[in-house]
Amino acid sequence: MAKPGNLAIDGADPRIYDQIDRKSAEREAADRSLSNNETIGAVHDAAAVPGGGVRRRQVLHDPNISFEQYYYFAQQTRAEEDAQPKTGYETTIWSLFFPSKSDGGVKRADPSEKRDGEGAGRIVVTDEEWTNASRALRTATRGAVFYLITTDILGPFGLPYAFATMGWGPGIALFTVFAALAGYSGFLLWEPFMGLDSYEYPIRSFGDMGYRLYGRWMRHLFNILQSIQLLLNVGLIVISNGEALSQVAKFRLCFVICCLIWAIVGFLVGQVRTLQKFGWLANAAVWINLICMFITMGGAAHSPPNYAGAASSAGASISGGVLIQPNAQGVFPPVQTSGSLPDTGSFIGSVSGAMQAIFAYGGSMVFPEFMAEMKRPKDFLTAMWAAQAFIYFWYMFYGLFMYGYQGQYTINPSYLGISNYNIQTAGNVFAMVSAVIAACLYGNIGLKVMYNNIFVELFNAPPLTTRGGKWMWVGIIPVYWAIAFALAAGIPNFSGLTSVVAAFCILHFTYTFPPLLSIAYLVKKYSMQDGDGYDPTTGQVTRGDGGWTRFKRGFFSRGRWWMNSLNVLYIGGALALSGLGAYASIMTLKTAFESSTTTSYVCKSPLDG
Repeated sequence: MAKPGNLAIDGADPRIYDQIDRKSAEREAADRSLSNNETIGAVHDAAAVPGGGVRRRQVLHDPNISFEQYYYFAQQTRAEEDAQPKTGYETTIWSLFFPSKSDGGVKRADPSEKRDGEGAGRIVVTDEEWTNASRALRTATRGAVFYLITTDILGPFGLPYAFATMGWGPGIALFTVFAALAGYSGFLLWEPFMGLDSYEYPIRSFGDMGYRLYGRWMRHLFNILQSIQLLLNVGLIVISNGEALSQVAKFRLCFVICCLIWAIVGFLVGQVRTLQKFGWLANAAVWINLICMFITMGGAAHSPPNYAGAASSAGASISGGVLIQPNAQGVFPPVQTSGSLPDTGSFIGSVSGAMQAIFAYGGSMVFPEFMAEMKRPKDFLTAMWAAQAFIYFWYMFYGLFMYGYQGQYTINPSYLGISNYNIQTAGNVFAMVSAVIAACLYGNIGLKVMYNNIFVELFNAPPLTTRGGKWMWVGIIPVYWAIAFALAAGIPNFSGLTSVVAAFCILHFTYTFPPLLSIAYLVKKYSMQDGDGYDPTTGQVTRGDGGWTRFKRGFFSRGRWWMNSLNVLYIGGALALSGLGAYASIMTLKTAFESSTTTSYVCKSPLDG
């Protein structure tokens, strides 16, 4: 879950996004107001202006813009990026781990200079405002992206629970497979981005990529799932912080109050609309998480498990819960681990554990946003693969270490499973600080996604840059946090809720959507033949044919047919796993509700016996 980090990316000002949103909204509104005979026709990217000149309309979601047009300008942008001078430091391995803060980013274009495709007589001032605003956002190096992808919140702390429900062998095998596929998915997102993104038509999110390859419905699907994931992430963090606070308070404070405290904190901190000043906090989150991991491992190695929270542990779903039941003398069974799949009575418990492992690779949802802010998106691959390797090694080490010492008593999140109060409190404090940073950032981003794509676009709400938009923001922040709190607090099983998020959202963004986007991109790209393409001087797009013939030529193109075929199988496997995960998580929650397991709307903490 790497989402919060993109707000700290090498100095780019998030408020520029608001400016581009406003310009785009104004232009889209202007286009909608044109009558049919004034709407852009054969010259898809131009509109007539007095004096015989033309002015391009750079609108992020213009249905008249073709794939060939996006592809043409993307090649122009890639050429400009390659021409940018590289420092010696940028080419070294150290630039991955210690990103430079002195790089000024992409050089802005001189309005007096014409790029390829700028015909005579064009009025380019508006174009240069647009493209320079896009350039101003592209300041990140590959080192910054490596750092941001590893800025995780919930991933590492759910992994010990995953190993506890899957066992040593299956856990290691599945986590390794998920890591390899996550790296492959990163490549599948990178290639279409490189062929569709440009200064004229920048890609800023999964939704933009879906729109350009499949249309409006795919963009809305991506945005809805992203909004749901971020909303539930906020709720998850509120509940996990509530559990941590109840432990710190030695269960003397009513549990629902502990959760409510963090929701109120979100009400207040969430009033910040632009998150530029949160940047250093977001960067600190990765180090805070590492400190929490080391404290937790130290506590697990030198103190027994937290037997009081055994009912919330992985052992509750193994062998009917007998492995966590104390005997007549009140002595709990010893820590036990399993080399193979533990006996959970059905596959549900193991599948739920696999969903926790998938949670560790949930950052793919924002890979397009990371690339959108990079000075050279070409460098994203090395940064992403290095980050995935870093996550794989350290998360695997942490998960196996905690499982080895705590076995069936492992709790999700794992820092709640320490029994020594002093170590427990230290870990909880660091976890709460890191999580509240994440919750505020998740809430801010999630609400902006919902506001800009639902309220502004569908209900004509005022943009956030206007006075009316600012007042609406003030009013809906408490509503957003209240909904997140209500959803999470009403669900009695924390691991079940994280499994729902993983199965319905994270898994698709990481393993289903990347190959889906890749197939569409490769088909469109390799279906082009000699004479096809976009003519920048006339604005016309030429295609020699269409329909099934064009699709077949693109899908079975030389050198890429095997990747398209592999991606079809990849999509099928991801959908099957998602179906299993959804069924398992729903059944887990159903069992929790039927057994009257406590929700968060009570005073007794789920960790208090």
